[in-house]
Amino acid sequence: MAEILATPVLLPGPLPTTPKHRHQSLSSPPPPQPQTQPLQPPLLRASPPSAPLKPLVQKPHQQPQNSNFIRTRNPNTFNPSLLHLPRSRRRLGKHRDPNRGKPWTHHSLSPQGQQIFQILIETGLHSSNLDRILMKLFENQGTSENQQVGSLGLGSVNADILGIIKGLGFLGKCDLAFSVFNWVRSRNDYQILLDGPVVAAMISILGKEGRVSVAASLINELNKDGFDIDVYAYTAMVSAYASNGRYREAVSIFRKMEEVGCKPTLVTYNVILNVYGKMGMPWITVSEIMNNMKLDGISPDLYTYNTLISCCRRGSLYEEAAEVFEEMKLAGFVPDKVTYNVMLDVYGKSRRPKEAMEVLREMELCGFAPSDVTFNSLISAYVRGGLLEEAMVIKAQMFKKGIKPDVFTYTTLFSGFEKAGKDECAMKVFEEMRNAGCKPNICTFNALIKMHGNRKRFSEMMQIFEEMKHCNCTPDIVTWNSLLAVFGQNGMDVEVSGLFIEMKRAGFAPERDTFNTLISAYSRCGLFNQSLAVYKMMLETGVIPDLSTYNAILAALARGGLWEESEKVLTEMKSGQCKPNELSYSCLLHGYANGKQIERMCTLAEQVYAGEITLHPVLLKTLVLVNSKTGLLVETERAFWELRRKGYSMDITTLNAMVSIYGRRQMVKKVDEILDFMKESQFTPSLTTYNSLMYMYSRSGSFLRAEEVLKEIAGYGLQPDIISYNTVIYAYCRNGRLTDASRIFSEMSGSGIFPDAITYNIFIAYYAANDMFPEATDMVRCMINHNCRPNQNTYNSIVDFYCKFNRPDEAAIFVNNLRKLDSYLTRDEESRLLERVRNRYFK
Repeated sequence: MAEILATPVLLPGPLPTTPKHRHQSLSSPPPPQPQTQPLQPPLLRASPPSAPLKPLVQKPHQQPQNSNFIRTRNPNTFNPSLLHLPRSRRRLGKHRDPNRGKPWTHHSLSPQGQQIFQILIETGLHSSNLDRILMKLFENQGTSENQQVGSLGLGSVNADILGIIKGLGFLGKCDLAFSVFNWVRSRNDYQILLDGPVVAAMISILGKEGRVSVAASLINELNKDGFDIDVYAYTAMVSAYASNGRYREAVSIFRKMEEVGCKPTLVTYNVILNVYGKMGMPWITVSEIMNNMKLDGISPDLYTYNTLISCCRRGSLYEEAAEVFEEMKLAGFVPDKVTYNVMLDVYGKSRRPKEAMEVLREMELCGFAPSDVTFNSLISAYVRGGLLEEAMVIKAQMFKKGIKPDVFTYTTLFSGFEKAGKDECAMKVFEEMRNAGCKPNICTFNALIKMHGNRKRFSEMMQIFEEMKHCNCTPDIVTWNSLLAVFGQNGMDVEVSGLFIEMKRAGFAPERDTFNTLISAYSRCGLFNQSLAVYKMMLETGVIPDLSTYNAILAALARGGLWEESEKVLTEMKSGQCKPNELSYSCLLHGYANGKQIERMCTLAEQVYAGEITLHPVLLKTLVLVNSKTGLLVETERAFWELRRKGYSMDITTLNAMVSIYGRRQMVKKVDEILDFMKESQFTPSLTTYNSLMYMYSRSGSFLRAEEVLKEIAGYGLQPDIISYNTVIYAYCRNGRLTDASRIFSEMSGSGIFPDAITYNIFIAYYAANDMFPEATDMVRCMINHNCRPNQNTYNSIVDFYCKFNRPDEAAIFVNNLRKLDSYLTRDEESRLLERVRNRYFK
């Protein structure tokens, strides 16, 4: 399904899980996190813009323009004599959360709190009665609506606020939870009601929704307002950054926490140790954290030791891991399965199979009898680390232990060799499996099909497919879909059609995923009408499409700009039981943009702004993208500022679209504004950001900065692509710096990126523009010799400059002799070029 979404449609995120409480017991290391984002490069540290962008998160004393924010503060509803009530303080570890870190349940709320929670769920975020609903919290607490909550009712009200916010977060209603939080925060007595657990819960919810910048802004604003940020709020912020892969920011918050004198807890230390492991921090830095932890009088737990051992994997620190392992046992902790698995992984990454086997022996002595699953896990760890020979050694040890390798063992080894490009070794593993009497399963055959398909060995791929039948292994949906995807990705539409027919003849009933794969395959082949025919076939076979199916079709049609067909699909959705959502209209907007239907695109945009189509941030972001793509500056800015006005969160794709349209128009100050906003909001610039900057500089007098950006890309862990190099080459050719352009060309080739038609055309145009037609012809010959087909722009530039230099006869001679140079040149193309010479000359 996702393969056919060629347009940058934003998919909704999953519902958040229950926030981890600060007292929740953790017995195993958390799942792997995304790679660390690079720091903001120096180039983007531009001077402050003349009109700086406003922050996304409103301060409590500001009136947002967002209608979803309910304003509740009224000076007439408070008793001024109670404004200086002392804030209740509690010992660390003591709080009013009845769940105590367990999954949320409504039983933690008072009966009144449960009633309020149910009303909020039913009315939702857009309720205009939020103030009236939440004021019920203070009923039966010895207060009225024109009083603050007193100390007697503090515990019950505070517990209900915490329970309601956590419950809304548990149900995935982050915006509603944030509105409740802001309502409480808008009260004059908010510092009594918002304590550490409430703030920590809100930060955790925002973090799980990926809204880390909003959470960070919230912490900063509370701090500016004099709110006492405690260890639990800081820990939640560190966890939020860590869970979103923003490890550097997590470390920054941890250090700030120490600077202000807020002592970390055991959970805080465990989180930051895990972050250091993900970042690959030096062991001395990790050890320093452990020393500080012990100096604070905090004893490590089993999770701490397991995390420490995990920190040793990246640097292959098997000696340090062994020391931690022994220290853990001396401290009285019994290693569990997680401990042994992590130790095995460390030794696997360190290429220490002997020590790994010692761990296996200890596992057995401690009652953890190694099985085929144990060895398969170890082999899988070796294979993932690229240690294939060591994995084969472990397989041999299985035999010594009397454990026979199974199909999972062999398939894992086979896939590892295939991924490494060692096809011969992979086939040896396959043959060994067959000779050992181990019957391949469907996963094995699917891996074989993938191997041959990825290497364009289609005949071998189909032989494996036939062999499956002889082994009484029936192709499953993965098999058929893999074959269809391989052919589709290679533009082999005839094979796609033939395979689908054979699939039906074999009695295999296609399901929804199969049709989606076909839609994707045909759209990648440029056969968008065929994609629509597959959809009709889907209906004829009785497979009922759902919303995701319709959106997949619309995305495929958008790729080809088939807006008329897109409108028909949308009409069908409206007339049926499948109501279009924001993704549906987003695809339609992309279809209009790709089909050059600017007027229709603008009409649909007006329907969005007028509320005829439910306004959604996805639609506004799509409007930014399509308007930027089509060069509509005013419309792009309108959508962008509407996003800001509504208080919706931004993303890097939307910001890149703004950089692109401003850069193409040489609006440098506007570009600097967006870059400053990206920096303030802690967005990491992507390759697209840098390419847009290089484009802007390449067309200006500051063209030398284009190469400076290119160097910074490599310096911050990003890999320049063909667009990056072509842009810099163009900058130098445009300014007559052929030597520098050739140098960049060599660097590009040395980095493993092959020049494309655009690369060659830049040089050909330069030579022709400088009356160097023999060199231009030689470049065409070089282009053809390197299997890069010339296009219309290649020959247009040569004949156009011949005419510009008032030499049409030489242009005609060049065209007439072109078939000797380019054997693929058609008669029609030759006629087109001769006609172009005549038109240009007489013009």
